Amino acid sequence: MVVRLRAKRPPFRIKQRKAGEARSARRDRLSIVIAASEGAPYSKTGGLGDVIGALPGALAALGHDVSVFLPYYAATRRMRPPTKRTGVTVAIPMRATPVEARILRLNHAGRPRVYFVERDAYYDRDGLYQGLDGDYPDNAERFMFFSRAVAAAVKKLGLRPDIIHCHDWQTGLIPALARHGKERRHLASSATVFTVHNLAFQGLFWHFDMEMTGLPWSTFTPDGLEFYGKINLLKAGLVYSDVTNTVSRKYSHEIQTEEFGCGLDGVLGARAKNVFGILNGADSDNWDPATDRHLAANYSANDMSGKKQCRRNLLQAYGLNVPDGVPVVGMVGRLTDQKGLDILTEVLDEIVGLGVCFILVGTGEEEYHQALERCAAKHPGRVGVRLGFDNALAHKIEAGADMFLMPSRFEPCGLNQMYSLRYGTVPIVRATGGLDDTITNFDPLSGQGNGLKFTAYSGRALLNCVRRGVRLFKDRRAWSRLVANGMQCDFSWDASARHYVRLYRTAIDRHTAAGAKR
Repeated sequence: MVVRLRAKRPPFRIKQRKAGEARSARRDRLSIVIAASEGAPYSKTGGLGDVIGALPGALAALGHDVSVFLPYYAATRRMRPPTKRTGVTVAIPMRATPVEARILRLNHAGRPRVYFVERDAYYDRDGLYQGLDGDYPDNAERFMFFSRAVAAAVKKLGLRPDIIHCHDWQTGLIPALARHGKERRHLASSATVFTVHNLAFQGLFWHFDMEMTGLPWSTFTPDGLEFYGKINLLKAGLVYSDVTNTVSRKYSHEIQTEEFGCGLDGVLGARAKNVFGILNGADSDNWDPATDRHLAANYSANDMSGKKQCRRNLLQAYGLNVPDGVPVVGMVGRLTDQKGLDILTEVLDEIVGLGVCFILVGTGEEEYHQALERCAAKHPGRVGVRLGFDNALAHKIEAGADMFLMPSRFEPCGLNQMYSLRYGTVPIVRATGGLDDTITNFDPLSGQGNGLKFTAYSGRALLNCVRRGVRLFKDRRAWSRLVANGMQCDFSWDASARHYVRLYRTAIDRHTAAGAKR
């Protein structure tokens, strides 16, 4: 689902820096190209879009020169962003025929620069990656072309990036092109960083598509982009980039294990010294209880009175009448095994039996739709379920709930736990990926910790963790301390961007050292 935001919103947010900081930043200025298949506000299906909507602006705020490349989708066109022609056209040989695309630039005086690759035959469609019948059958061609178009446009636009930062399988071909394609000459001085947002999505295509990659067949080996007889574009990014990172430290270790490696744990383990983890930042502009326009009342850590109004408003939205002493447990997201719906539905009746109100908005697999609807029918007045996507309701749940469930089987980073902390809503999470990195179990004796988490992936472990939360909720002093601890946490994009700058410098050092050996 594509999220469209107001066209008057600036392309990427840039915070002002103090004069001394700006002078220092200019001395260490990097030229950075970011390539991704989606970026808010112009296109978005999930967390990747949020990252590309925030990271470039945070890097530019640190004084770096940033250019962003995105496909020009139908959803982007409908937003009518102010674009201008650059005069640059790229022609890429795809199979036997050259395919052309125009490079547009966002007509915006600020930074970063935003470029769009316009090729209607590939991108003028209702969905970004799939239609009603599933994934588009020509996704290999669409994103091989996009990667090659970006590499060609970098040259034609006269960009000389120190870093090319690629995201997920849709741009995994770019590091391989920089190493073995015709583009290697004008990209020779550019280090490459490849970010994995979710290893489960790898861009697997049959080997006859090799002719569209622009790479020699010598790269189609187990040491290259070959994966059990197929092309694996995500593997190409892992193998040929100077450094790889995931969106949390814990996930960077998890994907090197058989359980979470999705068949690539051996590849990642062999490159362990080049695999890093950097947490995504949280969007503090759109997710701030003090300014959130979706809420019935705004509030902050200094004045929490508005949260009570948000709770009442949330319950009214679901037609529920719940006493003040009953904790409200909320959940937002995709209803899939990855998000822990199998263990949640196993014990949901027992969770409600603890004396809580459970509220959810989301969509996903039909079996979970039915299980949740049965639970709502079984517990009228205590369970509220809305199937579908509703951004305003997601905000209301973050603000109006007392606890927020994230019992994920795996979670590369996760953002809702960060939003929950900011909104004074206690996260209950499984200790995996970014959930483990961001949430520390609360200790009532020391008063330390910002949430509640469990380790075993089981319904019983989830139930016991919720039970701990219910007990704490009744201890108003301990609960207030727990909420306050969470609201003091800082998961801003400024902090994440600084970590990326350090990673970029590591990539440059390793690229330089590798070049000296070749």
